[in-house]
Amino acid sequence: MTSAAEQFASNINLSSFAKAEELKKRLLFTLGALIVYRLGTFVPIPGINPQAFAQAFQSQQDGLMGTLNIFAGGAVERMAIFALNIMPYISASIIMQLMTAVIPSLEAIKKEGEQGRRQINQYTRYLTVFLATMQGYFIAISLSSNAGSGIPVVANPGPFFLVTTVVTLVGGVMFLLWLGEQITARGVGNGVSLIIFAGIVAELPRAIAGLLDQGRTGAGVGGGAILVIAALALALIAFVVFIERSQRRILVQYPRRQVGQKMTQGEKSHLPLKLNVSGVIPPIFASSLLLLPATAAGAVGDGSPDWLQNLTYLFAPQRPAYIALYAFLIIGFTFIYTSVVFNVEDVADNLKKYGGFIQGYRPGSRTAEYLDFVLTRLTMIGAAYLTFVCILPEILKANYSQSIPVYIGGTSLLIVVSVTLDTVSQIQGHLVAQQYESLIKKSKLRGSRR
Repeated sequence: MTSAAEQFASNINLSSFAKAEELKKRLLFTLGALIVYRLGTFVPIPGINPQAFAQAFQSQQDGLMGTLNIFAGGAVERMAIFALNIMPYISASIIMQLMTAVIPSLEAIKKEGEQGRRQINQYTRYLTVFLATMQGYFIAISLSSNAGSGIPVVANPGPFFLVTTVVTLVGGVMFLLWLGEQITARGVGNGVSLIIFAGIVAELPRAIAGLLDQGRTGAGVGGGAILVIAALALALIAFVVFIERSQRRILVQYPRRQVGQKMTQGEKSHLPLKLNVSGVIPPIFASSLLLLPATAAGAVGDGSPDWLQNLTYLFAPQRPAYIALYAFLIIGFTFIYTSVVFNVEDVADNLKKYGGFIQGYRPGSRTAEYLDFVLTRLTMIGAAYLTFVCILPEILKANYSQSIPVYIGGTSLLIVVSVTLDTVSQIQGHLVAQQYESLIKKSKLRGSRR
C-alpha cells in the first residue's frame, strides 16, 4: 500500500513543474552558484607557474594527486584557489560529531536545540579554518620545495609566497563553505554536497574521453575492456541505488489516547532504518587518514627521512597495505559513526516518552536492546557494502590497468548517487508542496464564491 503523499507525488508531470515558479528560481540560483564554483577552479594561486605545475602533475595523476584532483573538480591540476575544495569542512564536521559523542560538555551543548546547533556549527567553522591552514601550509611548502628543479613551479619562493598561498587557499575553502550555505538556504539540495558533486561530475567527461581514446589507440585498455567497464559501472550504479534506498522498517504501535471528549484509536507507524546509516562519511574519513603520510612527505620534500618515504611507499594507492588498511578503516568508522548518528537509547527514550512501543518488547531498556540488535546487523551489511564499492577500483587498478577510472566504484560513485537521490527527492518535495498550495488556493476561491 502506498501512502497518500506517494500517490500524490506520482501525479507530478512537466506541467506541474512549469507552474512551480519558486522551484525554478531555486534551480537557477543553484546552477549559478555552481557556475561560480567552476570558474574558481580555473583561477590559479598567485606566484606559481601553471604550465610548470601541470607538467609536474602529469607524473602523479595516476596516484594520490589524481584522486584529489577528481574531488576538487580539476582544481588541483591547475593549483587553483579552490584546490582544497570543501574537504577541510567535511573533515571538521566528522571530527566534531565524534567529539560530541565522547565529550559531555559538547553533548550538552548539542541538546540545547537550535542555539546549541549553531554553537556546534561555529566550532566546526573554527576547526575548518585550522585544518585548511595546516593543509595550505603543507601545500605551500611542497610547492616551494620544487622551486629549485629544472622548471621552477614557484618563481619567488619565500615567506611572502607562503603567507599568500595559505591565505588564498583558506579563503577559497571559507568562500565555498559560504557558497554551500547559500545553496542550501536559497537553492535546492545540500550545498556542500552539491559542490563536491559538481567537482566530480565536471571531470567525468574528460575521464570518459580519455578512456575511449585509449581504446581507439590500443594503449592501456582495449575496446572489449571498455564495454566490460561500462557494464560494470552501470551494474554498480544500480546496486548503489538499491542499497541506498533500502530500509528496514520496524513497526511501532501507539496506544489509544483521549483528546478532550473523544477517544482516538491506536496508531501504527514505522521506524525506518537504512541499510547504510552512515552514508559516505566512513570512506571520506578513512581516505583522509590515509593521505597523512603522503601529505607529510610532500611538505618535507626530498629531505624527508627514510622511514617516512618507506611509509609513503607502503601506503601508496593500489598497494596491498593501502587496500587492507583502507578496508579496515571503512569498517571501523562505519560502526563508530553509526553509533554516533543513531543512538538507540535516545530513540528508545523518545518512543517511551510519546507512548510508542515495539510489539513484544517493553519500553525502555528492552526496546534499546532490540534496536541495537537490529542496528548492529544492518551496520554489518552497510560496512560490507561500503568496503566492496570503495575497494573495487583499487583492486582493478592494482591487478589490471591503471587506466581504469576511479568512477568505477569508490567514494566518488557513492557521492554522485547519494547527492542525486537527495536532490531529486527535494525537487519532488517542492513540487508536492506547490500542488498542495494550488489546491488550497482553489478551495479558498470556491469558498468565497459560495
